[in-house]
Amino acid sequence: MPIYEYDCATCGDFTQLRPMAERDQPCGCPWCGGDSVRVILSAPSLATMSGSQARAIAANERSANAPQTVEEYAQSRKHPKGCGCCTPNKPLAPTKANPHALKTKPSARPWMISH
Repeated sequence: MPIYEYDCATCGDFTQLRPMAERDQPCGCPWCGGDSVRVILSAPSLATMSGSQARAIAANERSANAPQTVEEYAQSRKHPKGCGCCTPNKPLAPTKANPHALKTKPSARPWMISH
């Protein structure tokens, strides 16, 4: 939502967070309550927040009336589909780049045992 600037005849200018549909309507002064007209004193700005803060606020809003159960919490903490640590590993198959199906990077001498 945009932040608009308004000018009160008695109190001076102030900013208000309002929907765009209400931008040209007079706004009540937060101190005296009188109607104030919109003025442009600085460049337009938006009230923004980081993604992590938005997710935290959304989680608080969801849990305000009904907190998550233990099962719902466990489901939300699972790794995404195709995660390497949760899914069984695919068996290695010989390829041109790895003809002996080694787990590590193939070297110039795959027959050599190192220490």
